[in-house]
Amino acid sequence: MTEPRGRTIIVGGGLAGLAAAVALVEAGEPVELFEARRRLGGRASSWLDPSSGEMIDFCQHVGMACCTNFADFCRRTGLSGSFRRASVLHFFGPDGRRYDLRATPGLPAPLHLLPSLLRLGYLSLTERLSAIVAVGKLARMHSGLDAMSVGQWLREQRQSPAALERFWAPVLLSALGETLDKASLKYARKVFVDGFLANREAFQVDVPQAPLSELFGELVPAWLRERGAMVQTGLAVRSIRRTGAGSYELNLGDGVTREAERVIVALPWRKAAEVLAPVADAWPAVRQWRTIDGSPISGVHLWFDRPLTDLPHAVLVGTLAQWLFRPELGTPQTTGGEHYYQVVISASYDLEAMDKPTAVAQIVGELQRAFPQAGDLHLLRHRIVTEREAVFSVRPGLDVVRPSQRSPLPGLAIAGDWTATGWPGTLESAVRSGYLAAQALRRVEDPDMRQLVSDLPTARLARLLFGL
Repeated sequence: MTEPRGRTIIVGGGLAGLAAAVALVEAGEPVELFEARRRLGGRASSWLDPSSGEMIDFCQHVGMACCTNFADFCRRTGLSGSFRRASVLHFFGPDGRRYDLRATPGLPAPLHLLPSLLRLGYLSLTERLSAIVAVGKLARMHSGLDAMSVGQWLREQRQSPAALERFWAPVLLSALGETLDKASLKYARKVFVDGFLANREAFQVDVPQAPLSELFGELVPAWLRERGAMVQTGLAVRSIRRTGAGSYELNLGDGVTREAERVIVALPWRKAAEVLAPVADAWPAVRQWRTIDGSPISGVHLWFDRPLTDLPHAVLVGTLAQWLFRPELGTPQTTGGEHYYQVVISASYDLEAMDKPTAVAQIVGELQRAFPQAGDLHLLRHRIVTEREAVFSVRPGLDVVRPSQRSPLPGLAIAGDWTATGWPGTLESAVRSGYLAAQALRRVEDPDMRQLVSDLPTARLARLLFGL
């Protein structure tokens, strides 16, 4: 069975593959997308909780206001109204006291968050000032950033253990998905510059108000199908090879193949290396992708007998728990009186090393200290979901391995948050990679084609202070 030529086949229905499909469909290109699973969305997916009847996200995904291409993707596909913008971030110190991070009216970037940072009472005044000075120094660095970890650099700046644990880690762990001692200084700088210094709104967080499986597994595929794209689920591509005619043959197993002149492979790095192994002689870099390390992220799902807090989110500082989310699923009456919360732990190596009852007990204790007004909570049930390679590990020197979306083989492009986007493993990086993969193929017909939308504008004072 052979697919007629002319249609671009996209292998992988995660956010990167969906973004590539959206870009091509809007350019008038015929597209067919293959996804091995029964539902699209990749790691941004959900499961049906049999006790409550609710769709529960395996792990909460959020965007930031600085994620302009992810916002563009949501606008194109009609998802923008499904996200709530949080303009204030709620931090809870080890003592349980709450500190809100918000932009101060009238202050331009990069000074807009300075008053909030100076009020972080879980650091001494000396530690606060030292951290602020280090952030400014980091922003002014423009070379040598990928030669060391951010943890190494911070110790060279004489940041105290308390500052590392209570200031730098809460920001960078969730943004980079990796520990301070493993993450590249280059990407730490990007987080602070793009997320906190360049623009007043950049730090704000966009939280989905519907299950991820509904957004990326139902609404986006429906949008694509309405525009003529063919979306095939439960169909795995096992390998891709070049034919003598210069096209690509996709092996689907059991002797079934598809042929296409143009292919975008939008798979995680190890799976992409496996599928593209037949072309590795012509593209040796494929073999290097297996050397990329992954980092785990865990979602700890908790059901209590009473409300813990009415806050939509909280950042816990100096604890095993990192982010707490209160998804708006249903009313207590429709969920049997249970109250659901999710704790997200990035770079969850410590959690993996613990036995589950001990880990859950510690997390519940941390939540009770942060929210003592909740009283004597009773944990009804729980579930821990860990994705061991949820994101690629942004270690120093990784950029030499991250491939461009444009391959050296005509008609073949790749996508994935792990490809060369300049971003860590985020929703933004995934969308950027999909857009760039579509651009790599489209430029054959339109050399001036540009897919990426602009970043948020950089404030004039930030440009003057940091040379941005």
